[in-house]
Amino acid sequence: MNLDSLTHTSGEWLRGSGPESDIVISTRIRLARNLASYPFSNRASNYQKGEIEALLRECIAKLDLPPKLGYFTLPTLSTLDRQFLVERQLISRELASADGPRGVALVPQETVSVMVNEEDHLRLQVMRSGFALDESWQQIDKVDDLLEQRLNYAFSDEFGYLTACPTNVGTGMRASVMLHLPALEHTKQIDKVFRALQKINLAVRGLYGEGSRASGHFYQISNQVTLGKSETTILTEIHGVIPQIITYERQARASWLRDNRQGLMDKISRAHGTLCSATMMTSEETMELLSFVRLGINLQLIEDLTIPTVNELFIHTQPAHLQKLMGTSLDGEERNAARARYLRTRLREAGAHSN
Repeated sequence: MNLDSLTHTSGEWLRGSGPESDIVISTRIRLARNLASYPFSNRASNYQKGEIEALLRECIAKLDLPPKLGYFTLPTLSTLDRQFLVERQLISRELASADGPRGVALVPQETVSVMVNEEDHLRLQVMRSGFALDESWQQIDKVDDLLEQRLNYAFSDEFGYLTACPTNVGTGMRASVMLHLPALEHTKQIDKVFRALQKINLAVRGLYGEGSRASGHFYQISNQVTLGKSETTILTEIHGVIPQIITYERQARASWLRDNRQGLMDKISRAHGTLCSATMMTSEETMELLSFVRLGINLQLIEDLTIPTVNELFIHTQPAHLQKLMGTSLDGEERNAARARYLRTRLREAGAHSN
């Protein structure tokens, strides 16, 4: 497996066919783990990080998992390729920009990735299309068990799994669901939803997790507390909240369509028309316009264009993806022109039109 082969494909989590996929883009579960015999990554020397990476790389290679995980050594990758993996949600921005020995293992479908020497020695991640918490948990639990058979994790009988950041101690688990919420944002109900989530210790973040802002009406909702709660309890809490948000968003979409159908159709048609004709397009503008096109498809106001295609366009128009697709390095203005050209071509090929 090489990164160039991933450029022209999209991961399983983008296929748009998982449960509740009109609103839920993807489900992700991440586990933080550390080796008992080494200092945390922020305290380890480069020599120790090298030992950790060699040990973990060998262990990952021996995992009895179909399909096998391919491994990439981060320092050998270009800045562009590292950014490509961030845009793909396969590594964190922190791992991309860190120093010293580090790497990532992943399967071709991009459902599983294992980061080595991020904030913790190991960050396991499983991603699935749609609202698939249980499936994601079963898969990551299996990977974790296979690794734990070969490794001595840093674990306390009192506190649970020990992590570099105290907020991850305990289960070491972050479960997050990425939602597309244009109608709740339009009706100004989104802040009320977020305040309610914060009261039950659920965090709301942007497309790329902690520190990122919402773009294209995408929001990640995840647990904040890992200590003193079991994995099952955390998953149950998220299971209890997400269906309510899905219901609110569907109700808001129905109200918008009922009360101002002409205005909504105009907004969606203008978004689609701009994407089909613009000669310059920024990442932010693309996300905003594609968000309305995605809404239009789900409301059956746009024909001949599929959700997987739009999901793919969200990713393929990100800066690193665009440069890899074009096969050349591009500055900001060149990217904006190439992005618009790429969008025009893809949408013309799809032959989509508004109702």
